[in-house]
Amino acid sequence: MDNLKTQGISMPKLGLGTFRMQGDACRAAVESALSIGYRHIDTAEMYANEEPIGAALAAARLPRGELHVTTKVWHENLSPDAIRRAFDASLTKLRLDHVDLYLVHWPSKSANWGAVFETLMKLKEEGRTRAIGVANFTTALLKIAVEDIKAPIACNQVEYHAMLDQSKVLAYLNARSIPLVAYCPLAQGRIASDPVLAEIGARHNATAAQVALKWLLDQDGVAAIPKASRRESQQANLDALKITLDDADRKKIAALPKDRRCVSPGFAPVWD
Repeated sequence: MDNLKTQGISMPKLGLGTFRMQGDACRAAVESALSIGYRHIDTAEMYANEEPIGAALAAARLPRGELHVTTKVWHENLSPDAIRRAFDASLTKLRLDHVDLYLVHWPSKSANWGAVFETLMKLKEEGRTRAIGVANFTTALLKIAVEDIKAPIACNQVEYHAMLDQSKVLAYLNARSIPLVAYCPLAQGRIASDPVLAEIGARHNATAAQVALKWLLDQDGVAAIPKASRRESQQANLDALKITLDDADRKKIAALPKDRRCVSPGFAPVWD
């Protein structure tokens, strides 16, 4: 599987998203994904599933160096002391001595970004996270982090799929060699019923979802973390890597409406 190199880490382009996975079902899903070849697992303190993920990671007994684990600090915990408390709790639940990537999960209007990134950089210096990054950051916020504070941002994790335009954020990130990690890469299931994507898929003996996922992963500097709890879905996402899209396919995908946002943007976290 292709990896993205960023700020000293190597992140598999295809990972497993775990939002809304809980308890034993979450543990089983992560164990399944690891058993068929996934090595990139994405979680967050807000998901309340770090504990079952930690149990799955421990049960898999894979060499730590083969795994990429991302977790995130919630917007309510962005003071330096709160970040450290949240980070310690995440590590304990994950049963790890370090994570590979620690992200600011959502911006906060009250955050002191200088203090936030100073704290994250200290965690990196201490070897407790190998890299730091952000999620749901606009280009204006990215400029504060990257240009004003000069924080070593390893990625920006945002909603991105074939039905949503992220060209502005992508242009900013690409110019600075910062990867975009796409969550909701299948538009929370909406992709599956799109006739244009289904038609492209039929030509490649693939599903609409596989086409949309490969379209993302074909892009330089883009990773994707589709949520998939069933083994069949996890395997189907892996199999998407085998598809070869041509220019005609990409032209059709480019012509799709690009205004279908699944997660509300802005400072206040709003989930549908």
